[in-house]
Amino acid sequence: MQNLTLSWQSAGATAAVLLGASFAVRRALPSRRNAAAAPWLVAVLREAGTLLALFALWQLVGQLSLMSTDHALSRAEWIHRTELRVGLPDEASVQRLITPYPVLVRLANYYYASMHFGVMIAVLLWAFLRHRARYAWVRTTVVLVTAACLAIQFIPVAPPRMLPGSGFVDVATEYGQSVYSGGIGGLHADELSAMPSVHVAWCVLAAVAVITISRSPWRWLILLHPVLTVFVVVATANHFWADGLVALWLLMVAYAVQYGAGRLRARRRRDGQGVPVTRPQPQPTSR
Repeated sequence: MQNLTLSWQSAGATAAVLLGASFAVRRALPSRRNAAAAPWLVAVLREAGTLLALFALWQLVGQLSLMSTDHALSRAEWIHRTELRVGLPDEASVQRLITPYPVLVRLANYYYASMHFGVMIAVLLWAFLRHRARYAWVRTTVVLVTAACLAIQFIPVAPPRMLPGSGFVDVATEYGQSVYSGGIGGLHADELSAMPSVHVAWCVLAAVAVITISRSPWRWLILLHPVLTVFVVVATANHFWADGLVALWLLMVAYAVQYGAGRLRARRRRDGQGVPVTRPQPQPTSR
């Protein structure tokens, strides 16, 4: 199963072209009255370029973080032991819920490979086209939380499926559905960037965005996506519980950073619009 369609070089080059095009359009059509579509075109080019640049960075980090498999396995084993020590359920027991049922295993593998990008792209397009005023908040959250995850992923950590001695099975490879077995130009998706889980960060981010922006009573159905994603990433042995918990913490930090930045901007606007202070006039003295 091929999950990635662009190497980091291709994605980076395409991002540079799109960002350059957005700048060129903005400079070429700054004030023409017949260029009503120019702002929309600039926004599309800029946002597409930004997201492709983020994808290129993710691809690049995946290549740079491939250092020592032995250390990555040791870190994964430590995470597993620590989880069991603090009383978290063994991920292998969750995986055993689906392994007797090939259809469920195949569906889980497909969900892991396709819905991660599919749902996030759909939410970004929906926010951009239908709720432009809130789009920047969603996009900035994606950028912040993904960048934070990538920074931690420079430290290689193996996924549970690479620990068969702990009871895990690589069900994607077993069923010929692994997104890590294929590659483009010798490049492969990084198998050693399990900590933290971008899958978990994005699925919760998508749910929060839909619930807070939409006013439809059907918006609560989006909660099925994070529930299914968390179950799938654990049942397919692609992530530990800890991977998701760290991702959620980073997502909260991203929200806090945006909230703090918004408060700071609002304070500066209030200060800039404040009434100028007048000096008190001296009172005449009585004789």
